[in-house]
Amino acid sequence: MLSVNPLRIVGSSRAVLHSSWLTTNRVLVSKAVTCTAYCMSTSLHRKGTWHSNMNFRAPRKGRELFYFTNQSASPRNCCTSQIKLNCWNCKHLLDKRPAFFCVSCKAVQPPVEGTSYFKIMDCDYTFTLDTQKLQKTYLQLQRSLHPDNFSQKSVKEQEYSESQSALVNKAYSTLQKPLSRGLYMLQLQGMNIEEGTNSGADSNFLMKLMEINEALDEAQTPEEAIMIGRDIKGKLADLTAHIDAALRKGELQAAKAILVQMKYYANIEEKVKEKLSEFL
Repeated sequence: MLSVNPLRIVGSSRAVLHSSWLTTNRVLVSKAVTCTAYCMSTSLHRKGTWHSNMNFRAPRKGRELFYFTNQSASPRNCCTSQIKLNCWNCKHLLDKRPAFFCVSCKAVQPPVEGTSYFKIMDCDYTFTLDTQKLQKTYLQLQRSLHPDNFSQKSVKEQEYSESQSALVNKAYSTLQKPLSRGLYMLQLQGMNIEEGTNSGADSNFLMKLMEINEALDEAQTPEEAIMIGRDIKGKLADLTAHIDAALRKGELQAAKAILVQMKYYANIEEKVKEKLSEFL
């Protein structure tokens, strides 16, 4: 069964609260619906059945409009990718996604729901992203979006700056570490690892974890705890290389299994830090 990725056409729930912003862009959403319907009718006319990567669902009252693509589909091939939004303040066309500021009036813009963390942080969609570039982008965005910069602006701009700043923080913290980055990439493919379960980990692996935990509990010196910590770091490094290979090949189930192991080892790594603090 193919996993699906929801791509939202309309703006964020916060933006819905501002009717003026929606009024300006309602015609764009209408065009997107018309364009999507045209794509459907064209495919049905040519083949008699719906073979596109898109699975259309009509919007319910009070609900946002969604379309879904399978993991092999490219959003760039869909006509709705051409949708443009306007600045809520001066109505100037926003020609960049995501747009943090209007190039015309310089007003901070509301976040657009559904924008991936990779796009927010201007990173390539890859597990082995450039973490130095990620940090540089994060610092630049936080300097420009920090709420203190908008204390003398309108209430709307203050709200938008707070939302954008929080979103940038979340995106950075998620992409910064290999484990959370990998989990997020699986989430984008419709796959989640349940909390509080063994998540399919085999019994031999769980037995090995028990032995490591027992050894850590019985450690009598900082050196013993440090040795266990080094071993865990090595295992995490190996798993990081394996998950990169799995994601490159599109082997999502294999990537999920590796991430489960990484979660367990990351948990032990935190326990090592706690153990070392006991010796201080």
